[in-house]
Amino acid sequence: MGAAARYGDGDVQWLTAGDGINHAEMFPLLRRDQPNPIDFFQIWLNLPAADKRVKPYFSMFWKNQVPKVLTKDADGRSVEVTIVAGTYKDSKTPSPPPNSWAAKAKSDVSIWTVKLDPQARWTLPKAQLGTQRSLYVVRGPGITLGNHRVESRRQVVLRPQYDAPIQAGAGPVELLLLQGRPIGEPVVQHGPFVMNTREEIVEAYRDYRRTQFGGWPWKGNDPVHGQEPGRFAKHADGRVHRPT
Repeated sequence: MGAAARYGDGDVQWLTAGDGINHAEMFPLLRRDQPNPIDFFQIWLNLPAADKRVKPYFSMFWKNQVPKVLTKDADGRSVEVTIVAGTYKDSKTPSPPPNSWAAKAKSDVSIWTVKLDPQARWTLPKAQLGTQRSLYVVRGPGITLGNHRVESRRQVVLRPQYDAPIQAGAGPVELLLLQGRPIGEPVVQHGPFVMNTREEIVEAYRDYRRTQFGGWPWKGNDPVHGQEPGRFAKHADGRVHRPT
């Protein structure tokens, strides 16, 4: 597509692959005088058959555009919910890319990260019946979920029709919530391609070998953007956006 971006520190990039794209992910060291840790969640959403061949789309939510809701429990301990997709209380994210499953109201897609102070209590509100949802303990000493103990680096599948009472362990905890209604169509996956039938997978490979999905506009397979650490998003039409 010719689009490019450098982002981090809480930014969110959306790509809708649709009819096919090539992309590269590079992880340069942006800071020379201190460590360069990376927390990187790459979350894949399938597309319904009607949208499998839509035009690819690229967008960026800068950190200041991603809503955060800060609350305190009865004992004054803090809980911070960052809303990448979906709605929490009165806060809602900017619109996901068109044709994304997350852009459809019926999909009930939510992507949140939740940070809890030590021993903080918080209740994850229930979702629509039929929605699939899971909670992953990213870091910290684990949580108590109802009457169940969930350790760090573990994922639990939740029943969507019930509120989920959560208490953090003895240290700060970070959680990742993923939820959405199933598309309800056959899924056939091979390599990087996800389609509905085996014949469509064969066609996708044939298209890629023939067209490279539009070719590769960069001089090498590992494009980088110099040593200046500024964040930016360059769109396929040449527009360049930077965080305010």
